[in-house]
Amino acid sequence: MPKVDATSPADEAPAKTVQVLLPLLVPSPYDYAVPQENDVEVGSIVRVPLGARLVTGVVWGEGSGEVASERLRAIAEIKDVPPLKESLRAFIGWVARYTVSHESLVLRMILRVPEAFDPPVPLRALRLAGDAPERMTPARRRVLDLMADGMARPAREIALVASVASSVPKGLIAAGCLEEVVLPHRPSFAVPDPTVARPDLSSEQQAAAETLGQAVAAKTFETLVLEGVTGSGKTEVYFDALARVLEQGRQVLVLLPEIALSVQFLARFEERFGVAPAVWHSDVPRRLRRDVWRGVATGEVKVVVGARSALFLPFCDLGLMVVDEEHDGSYKQDDGVCYHGRDMAVVRASLEQIPIVLCSATPSLETLANVDKGRYRHIFLPVRHGGASMPDVTTVDMTGAGTERGHWLSPTLVKAMQACLEAGEQSLLYLNRRGYAPLTLCRTCGHRLECPNCSAWLVEHRHRARLQCHHCGIWSPRPEACPQCHDSDSLVACGPGVERLAEEVAERFPDARMEIMASDTLLGPDDVAALVGRIERGELDILIGTQVAAKGHHFPMLTLVGVVDADLGLDGGDPRAMERTWQLLHQVAGRAGREDRPGRVLLQTHEPRHPVMRALVSGDRETFLAREKEGRQEAGMPPYGRLAGIVLSGTNEEQVRRLAHDLARNAPRGRDLVTFGPAPAPLSLLRGRFRWRLLVKAGREVNIQAALRTWLEPVQLKGSLRLQIDVDPLSFL
Repeated sequence: MPKVDATSPADEAPAKTVQVLLPLLVPSPYDYAVPQENDVEVGSIVRVPLGARLVTGVVWGEGSGEVASERLRAIAEIKDVPPLKESLRAFIGWVARYTVSHESLVLRMILRVPEAFDPPVPLRALRLAGDAPERMTPARRRVLDLMADGMARPAREIALVASVASSVPKGLIAAGCLEEVVLPHRPSFAVPDPTVARPDLSSEQQAAAETLGQAVAAKTFETLVLEGVTGSGKTEVYFDALARVLEQGRQVLVLLPEIALSVQFLARFEERFGVAPAVWHSDVPRRLRRDVWRGVATGEVKVVVGARSALFLPFCDLGLMVVDEEHDGSYKQDDGVCYHGRDMAVVRASLEQIPIVLCSATPSLETLANVDKGRYRHIFLPVRHGGASMPDVTTVDMTGAGTERGHWLSPTLVKAMQACLEAGEQSLLYLNRRGYAPLTLCRTCGHRLECPNCSAWLVEHRHRARLQCHHCGIWSPRPEACPQCHDSDSLVACGPGVERLAEEVAERFPDARMEIMASDTLLGPDDVAALVGRIERGELDILIGTQVAAKGHHFPMLTLVGVVDADLGLDGGDPRAMERTWQLLHQVAGRAGREDRPGRVLLQTHEPRHPVMRALVSGDRETFLAREKEGRQEAGMPPYGRLAGIVLSGTNEEQVRRLAHDLARNAPRGRDLVTFGPAPAPLSLLRGRFRWRLLVKAGREVNIQAALRTWLEPVQLKGSLRLQIDVDPLSFL
């Protein structure tokens, strides 16, 4: 790990100068001198002086020559870690150009674990070195008896196993009986074994696996879309491709939308390959993230299962990428560098020249449009694995369902749940609303309890006796009286959340074993594992869940799914609202009847003739998607047109409004290019910042990034003003 004095000037005639890209908001890389006694590769991670501090960066290329040699400062340290590959550096540039961001901000996502840049601390141990000491004590005898097998052990372990004080091994070192040695580095991650448990694939699965296997063997870029009905065994198909990559000795990245909640997936992986994969997501402890980052860079880690941020790990020999549930909106990052994990995964695969598999039971229209154009190869699994049948889906018209006032379950759904209980089967009630109620208002004056930092209602969480904002996280105890008119006992909960639904279930089925499955009731992977285990063992009768219960779970005894409010998500100005609702309800319906017992799905809706409901009931995917494609094409909306969102924010509302109107006057307009706005964002106040939006719409052939750069790069932001660019937005809040 070569070092020089970071504050000293470079030699008068430095052997070499390089550009170093820093993970800071800077316009371009800076020139630095390479000390005479060192050599440094492009892509090396280095520490360089910047002002009075040292900053970690990456050598980006040869020096520009724009800075006189006598003014150059020298690289202070070259980190002992493999340089970033050319393909990864190209990926950084590609993401920056596409998202209209700085390369330095993309680099920041790669260098977010600085402790990984140093090699592991050597493990020191003790071993026998000489004859027994002249003065022998019982404690010394126990230590020497322990060490008689010739094994080297850490001093702490010796003291613990021999039940002696730490001074005893030290005394034996001084006496020459023990000597200190440095143990070789032990691999932190076991290598998955592709031969541990090869499953018996159906003929459809085997054909799909062979197609993926051919792509793996070709060792070149190709995008394959693995679509299959829920329960068709898509995971086992791409596990087969993963096994073939492991046989080549190469690395694999599997992206999941919510890795912290994918307990069953990790268990299936370990059963198939003998060991658990390396995991990467925000809940992973920092020390483990350090080991994963370094193991990926050195090649020790062969398989990573991660959230979207795993896309920026420095793989040294990537052979395959898989994006599971590729349609899921969780792959989109909406702050900082706004990117879509699925789309950027395809880009990285193309730069690495490896195959990528996009897997889903409900592929996105963006993916299907690429299939239609011949850019992606399509593989379809039409039947459930093991002979299980698809569930029967019916609607319950809530306009005449006879539901009691203050209740949310129709008599039809209650009757079906009772039949499930009597048969010893499990039910899932799906409602994508956390908490007890989405709104609390005063029946006396009509005041609604709102977040002081966001233009959003406070959600009541009755089990925690508090009101909480689901946007900024602020919470407060539920008041006894209305804050506006001070009338006591006037506050009422409006609408149901999963907690309120649980009250009704407990009232109707007092003997049923029930649990809520929502992101705010599960505090981490251990909680998820415990709940999933109880369901699998049949220790629960009724599960009440938000969308976290809809993703990828396999519950053998679950035969009934009741969607409490199937219309939720269809309202608003989101152009993808129908597609998203169809995807989510199709996914949650797929939890029912996944084994030998037939499944049933009841959709409670006020619009039973809505195209989404009709598609779910009929199972006519093609007609629904054809209608969606036609509507998007006519409107020039994605995937047949392009969008970019511009969000301006600041703590002074008037300054934000004025900047928005100033930008609108110079907004790009032209043939097949139009700018809408400005207007206050639907969430016009978020975390104490006022927000205005503009929306740029363009044809597929328009270079929208170039238009955005020309328009926005000259903008000078002052004070608290911020500008965020979101190319291909999924959220319009």
